[in-house]
Amino acid sequence: MAIQKEKKSCGQVVEEWKEFVWNPRTHQFMGRTGTSWAFILLFYLVFYGFLTAMFTLTMWVMLQTVSDHIPKYQDRLATPGLMIRPKTENLDVIVNISDTESWDQHVQKLNKFLEPYNDSIQAQKNDVCRPGRYYEQPDNGVLNYPKRACQFNRTQLGDCSGIGDPTHYGYSTGQPCVFIKMNRVINFYAGANQSMNVTCVGKRDEDAENLGSFVMFPANGNIDLMYFPYYGKKFHVNYTQPLVAVKFLNVTPNVEVNVECRINAANIATDDERDKFAGRVAFKLRINKT
Repeated sequence: MAIQKEKKSCGQVVEEWKEFVWNPRTHQFMGRTGTSWAFILLFYLVFYGFLTAMFTLTMWVMLQTVSDHIPKYQDRLATPGLMIRPKTENLDVIVNISDTESWDQHVQKLNKFLEPYNDSIQAQKNDVCRPGRYYEQPDNGVLNYPKRACQFNRTQLGDCSGIGDPTHYGYSTGQPCVFIKMNRVINFYAGANQSMNVTCVGKRDEDAENLGSFVMFPANGNIDLMYFPYYGKKFHVNYTQPLVAVKFLNVTPNVEVNVECRINAANIATDDERDKFAGRVAFKLRINKT
């Protein structure tokens, strides 16, 4: 016959629990003496102290190999991309001439974007450089910081400068200006010491017909070598990248036009189908007239 265990009363369970927490006869706390607890705490103190020291040492060694100014790895940015301003969510520039609100947001964005290019700011912060050659500033064993940047004056953008412009970059008259800029890549010598420029076309035949004529500033969409190389945000604190402004003069109204702009440079590939933004940018332009 199985012997049934004697059922303990609630009081007995409480007493046993109290004795487990603190046993006055053996002076044990939760089943261990003070000496045992001391050894356990000492072990974990040494163990986690060692882990902390090893992690700190590892981070310190790693940080010795990392520059504050230049990324250690930048293989994903071997080819710079192009981007447009005004910046829109889907790269759509839509203008309704009769609706001021439809284009005023673009004007406000461009005003803010072009403010650092004001001639007075450029003259104060940046250098007048010799065109046609790279503006190199080697360290020569001594940290040359900060690097100087070449002036790109807002007046170089001609009819798209927005200076004293009652047409608001052409948006109020249906002749909008779109600005093309090349993304920054540290220590990249764009153009491989040869001249380069930006060109824009309609993506399809019907787009080319609807796009109409346009003018570019600076002339022919030229980008000078003197704005390269770029040394990084911390080195080139006042760097303003060169721009190309495209003023569309007679886009067919009420039609969506697909436009593609490319940088023509010896060392920038623009035919990589895996990267639609490598050396090029595509956007949609629509001028609505009622």
